[in-house]
Amino acid sequence: KFGADKEKLRALCSERTVAGIVIGLPLNMDASDGPRAQSSRAYARNLAEALGLPVLLWDERWSTAGAERDLIGQDMSRAKRAERIDSAAAAVILQGAIDALSGSFF
Repeated sequence: KFGADKEKLRALCSERTVAGIVIGLPLNMDASDGPRAQSSRAYARNLAEALGLPVLLWDERWSTAGAERDLIGQDMSRAKRAERIDSAAAAVILQGAIDALSGSFF
């Protein structure tokens, strides 16, 4: 899977101006690393090395809850929310990282 992801991302990066990549970090609720977080850290290291770009790991603990709240606020049906929750959660993660990097997070 990493090889396919790497090649897709390499193609996207060559088509666009990419300064870095943001990846959700699935920490445990107590902020400790579990197996999924350790795997994400290894994936990020490999990706940074393969693409020569910085990779930022961003805490994703509340991203799905935030995305769900946003979609409910748009009066979206349960079925539509189920279709869009992953991409909406990814948008929450990316926006959090952008806000932090631009200084508007704190």
